[in-house]
Amino acid sequence: MSSRGDKRAELLRKAVDHLATHGIADLSLAPMAEKLGTSKRMLLYYFGSRDVLIAEAIAASRPDISDLFHGVRDLDGLERAAWALWEAITRGRQRRPIRILFQVLSLAPTQPERYAELAADTVTAMVEPLVPVYCRLGFDEHDARARASLLISGLRGLCLDQIVTGDTARIETAAGVLIQAATAPMAS
Repeated sequence: MSSRGDKRAELLRKAVDHLATHGIADLSLAPMAEKLGTSKRMLLYYFGSRDVLIAEAIAASRPDISDLFHGVRDLDGLERAAWALWEAITRGRQRRPIRILFQVLSLAPTQPERYAELAADTVTAMVEPLVPVYCRLGFDEHDARARASLLISGLRGLCLDQIVTGDTARIETAAGVLIQAATAPMAS
């Protein structure tokens, strides 16, 4: 990787951490740049705009669904992968960065011109890789898409609930119920 690429990657890593801590709602590039040890001009040089920086921060920080579910060959594997996703967003490396996604999803309804497309693309990027996994397990496309949506959106909602309420015991139990429902065999 070139030094320009190294610098850009380092700034993106720092931006993800900053956005997870400080949020995006009132994000201004100049104060953010100062906290990152650079300038607004350099952030614009590397990312082009505030919105591109946010989009790239979300892409860099969301769980890699394809990777987590790659080896799934049966319902037990699907359940293990679902628990691995839950672990990643609640205690693992995505625990802090997923907060950026929550912010974009919460801003999309009130600021659709800025966030609706980004929020929709992000949801799609997490749900769509699961559809072929469910199809491989024998679900038709409609059911595969519904179950993928249930699993991803359900776990995301429970994660947000846990962050807001701190009620880990209740949420862990709910995650178990959700994962069991989303990985159950097809009804005959």
